[in-house]
Amino acid sequence: MNDVRPAGATSQFEIHVLEKTYVGADGTLVPAIRDLVLEVQPQSMTVLMGPSGCGKTTLLRIVAGLDDRFTGELRVPENARIGVVFQEPRLLPWRTVRQNIELVADEYFSSADLDRLAASVGIADMLPRFPQELSLGLARRVALARAFATRPDLLLLDEPFVSLDERTADRLRHLLLEVWSTRPTTAILVTHNPREAILLADQLVLLAPRPTHVVATVPIEIPQGERDSAAVEAIYADLLTRYPANFATG
Repeated sequence: MNDVRPAGATSQFEIHVLEKTYVGADGTLVPAIRDLVLEVQPQSMTVLMGPSGCGKTTLLRIVAGLDDRFTGELRVPENARIGVVFQEPRLLPWRTVRQNIELVADEYFSSADLDRLAASVGIADMLPRFPQELSLGLARRVALARAFATRPDLLLLDEPFVSLDERTADRLRHLLLEVWSTRPTTAILVTHNPREAILLADQLVLLAPRPTHVVATVPIEIPQGERDSAAVEAIYADLLTRYPANFATG
């Protein structure tokens, strides 16, 4: 049985999943997560990194409230708003870009607010268009804008740059940091890309293979704005030495 409780005066998110299992194709129970404990500091970027299939997306779905079939406890700020960016943009094809954003926007999010947000993520000219008119890169920009328009207390991002070419993905990583720094919120991002993780994270959480749990929590001390390619490679080399099992395939 799970328990979701208000966190009282603190805005820290605390996650404790004792057990999460699912039924495999052969009907047997498959353990996905076991005894995972994670604390997420307010207005920080926590990045979860682990091998494919270890349960990263499953954990994010639990935190988002999309999966309540687990044993454990979530402590969240009372009345917290949660924004989610999925692996696929999931835009409604019969609504314009503006309408897709307005549909989930906070009740106090004005048309002028939307215009400013659209400009900040580079989709101002796309607002009257429909999703099928957009490239994947533009659709992902819309998905980011839609999540920020909810004015979330917690922003969850599930491999938001997967399947993009590296140049486009890198532009969107820096765009995320730019928008997030001007609209600071608590964020948890899932990735399998170690350099992406190092670029974005305040706190890097390394996860074990299934059933997943936290192997290590690594603070990245250099501010995001100072992490050029040389700094990222230096941090990567250090982490490869300290955690070879987690970084050897990166």
